[in-house]
Amino acid sequence: MNPWLALSPGDDPAERIRLIGRAHERFLAGEMRPDRMRQVVADSWARSAAFIGADSTAPIDLADDDLEAYRSAHPLARVMPLFRDLLGGLAEDGDHMMAVCDAHGRLLWVEGHPATLRSAAAMNFVPGARWDEAHAGTNAPGTALAVDHALQIFATEHFSHPVQQWTCAAAPVHDPGSGRLLGAIDVTGGDHLANPHSLALIRATALAAEAYLRDFVKVPRSPQVAALGRDEALLAAGSGRLRIKRRHSELLVLLTVHPEGRTGEQLAVDLYGDDVNPVTVRAELSRLRRILGPELLDSRPYRLRADLTTDFGVVARLLDAGRTAEAVDAYPGPLLPASDAPGIVRLRRLLDDRLRAAILEAGDRRLLQTWLNSSWGSDDLDLWEAYVALAPADPVAARRVAALTREYACNVAAT
Repeated sequence: MNPWLALSPGDDPAERIRLIGRAHERFLAGEMRPDRMRQVVADSWARSAAFIGADSTAPIDLADDDLEAYRSAHPLARVMPLFRDLLGGLAEDGDHMMAVCDAHGRLLWVEGHPATLRSAAAMNFVPGARWDEAHAGTNAPGTALAVDHALQIFATEHFSHPVQQWTCAAAPVHDPGSGRLLGAIDVTGGDHLANPHSLALIRATALAAEAYLRDFVKVPRSPQVAALGRDEALLAAGSGRLRIKRRHSELLVLLTVHPEGRTGEQLAVDLYGDDVNPVTVRAELSRLRRILGPELLDSRPYRLRADLTTDFGVVARLLDAGRTAEAVDAYPGPLLPASDAPGIVRLRRLLDDRLRAAILEAGDRRLLQTWLNSSWGSDDLDLWEAYVALAPADPVAARRVAALTREYACNVAAT
């Protein structure tokens, strides 16, 4: 079975609603992995329960002039005519809505028949509301952002009770140049959306948007490396883009931060620590040189022959200039997060620590929200406490601080 589809062929929708509803009740009662649940939904319930209760309603994050200014400047504003052309018929039929959110789950546009929009407004499915999992629980646009994949969420699969009368399908949309997540496109309606055609349509719409946005991507003058929030770096040179395998990604990142060059032994220490294997490193460097070409990678010492622009370097320079908000926007996630190479781990921690410190110093509620609502920042007790100091009436934040404090106290006691 396709794990991103809500129903298998032959499933009775009414029976699935009852079965999932009972599984939801058992989950809320403490059964962490109910039977007969899609894994993507079970995982999402676990993430959601760490932040909200099952009767929570999505909060409004942007309104009025702030909302209008934000969404008019957002990259997805360019593709709204395309979205309306491809999905407008659904949005006007009285049974469906089309919604577009940013990478943080903020709904920017929600369109459909007035009666349908009024029904959706009762659960705050409106422009400016925050529909990431941390604020709205399991739902198609929020969960599509969390797992970076198109999917359907069917009726009682939603974590929040007020949303369980709806079914939705959503797909993430990426910047075609950098691969950065821009947001998601969603169709929400009745149970009949739980079919393969709706998922295929929403995925095709997201791909069409990315293809359209490609026309606006500027060809980089110098090669560019994207390594934040991805396990394999992306190299853009001229009009071409190349995904680099994990070990070669580590080498490429290390070389970008050492323009003076590195010996094979130095790179071996960066990659393996005490378990130095310079022969293996030289073999990997030879393969990397064949990939990049001699015009980019030199040897004796190993160094890059061109100045490469890196996404992690951009974030660092923005922090140097005190432009914290822009640095946060330019940060899609940790540097090569799956890498355990000592040299990469040091670079990753250095950048993350600098960014955290800048967010704390800024004392800006929205910057704190952005960090805490990410997968890498969701357990950051220091920043949660800073957020609660700015928003003491936020029950989600207060519960999260209490839960993390207990968890850390238990870990300390166990050691």
